[in-house]
Amino acid sequence: MRPPSVDALSKSLSDIDLPSPLLVEAARIAIGNDDPDSARDEAVKLKRQLLGPVINATGVLLHTNLGRAQLAYQQASQATNLEFDLTTGNRGSRNDHAANLICKLSGAEAALIVNNCSAAVILVLAALARDRPVAVSRGELVEIGGGFRVPDVMTESGAQLIEVGTTNRTRVADYQAAHRLHDTALLLKVHPSNYKISGFTEEASVEALSSVGPPIIADLGSGFIDEACHWLRDGRPSWLRDEPAVKQTLQAGAALVTFSCDKLFGGPQAGVIAGRKDLIETCAKHPLMRAVRPGALVLNALQETALAYLRRDGDAIPFWRMAQTPVAELETRAQSLGVGNPISTMSMTGGGSLPGEEFPSAGIEIEGDVSKELRNAQVPVIARVRDQSTILDLRTVHPDDDAAVAKAIASAI
Repeated sequence: MRPPSVDALSKSLSDIDLPSPLLVEAARIAIGNDDPDSARDEAVKLKRQLLGPVINATGVLLHTNLGRAQLAYQQASQATNLEFDLTTGNRGSRNDHAANLICKLSGAEAALIVNNCSAAVILVLAALARDRPVAVSRGELVEIGGGFRVPDVMTESGAQLIEVGTTNRTRVADYQAAHRLHDTALLLKVHPSNYKISGFTEEASVEALSSVGPPIIADLGSGFIDEACHWLRDGRPSWLRDEPAVKQTLQAGAALVTFSCDKLFGGPQAGVIAGRKDLIETCAKHPLMRAVRPGALVLNALQETALAYLRRDGDAIPFWRMAQTPVAELETRAQSLGVGNPISTMSMTGGGSLPGEEFPSAGIEIEGDVSKELRNAQVPVIARVRDQSTILDLRTVHPDDDAAVAKAIASAI
């Protein structure tokens, strides 16, 4: 029997929400495999390769594979005053909006927004220390996701890495010796936000290092903005007890702080450089700034997140809303789903922040591994598998998605 034409087969898939060229591609693949009946499956595969919504039921609040911090903000379909000064009618700066709000939150003299924290670090080093020595503790030469390492970032910036101290113990005297010997341009403090060293350890604080001389650059990574946590109903939670905050690090003597916006700050993927105005101005004028600047979508989302902080409205920031949801509320939701076995579980922040910290949560346990079936739901549900059981943690599931989760579970079992 002669197979259908590509045109006819692709038209039979018109109920699938894909543009015609992708339906044609699905038809070509199916015919090329001598299996025209598989065209619909091929079209579904192509659709699932597109960026789309999923339900995070892993209990990992900042799941890197699922986009890290969830956003409550949506871009309006109209122009914005991205680089337009509404007062003077002249050209403005895209750094005059969210950056000013970051200053109000952190107490910084000035701030600069780039597209991620690695970009912030490489821009600072290139602008302030190209071809000059920068001291870093051996215990802070970290590797972040994707295999990117601090020494490699420093090499690309043009700065010269000067290792000080040891893996587990670095003192102020080590930085002082390096400065005397190499005339270091900067002291770089890298917060190990994705791992912990415990036991026989020692590190030099930012406050103690302020006596050495060179400007201190503190790469905090995780983006915890203020120890006071004014935006939370019950104040600072215990699982944040050891996490350094941007505001207090600047107060302790850091010249600049760099941090991510899509981790504990709860915003879009972006990086911030905050601190001394003269150093910020130097970074802003560097040619790399053009390459690492963010667009209007990111800046708008970051502005909305910063405004929620200033309003002290933690519930408006999805990360903090999830983090402070009472366990009793999660337990009630688990019972109300009417499927699976309600259980107590533990959530974590994820996203390369607060390693080892967990906090109580509640969810559903299903016997056996049904994670694939859940991923195949109309809105894919992402769960975790533990000890031959599938666990769905409701802390990371929005209450509005409970019905979709229940439907997906019922279909999976």
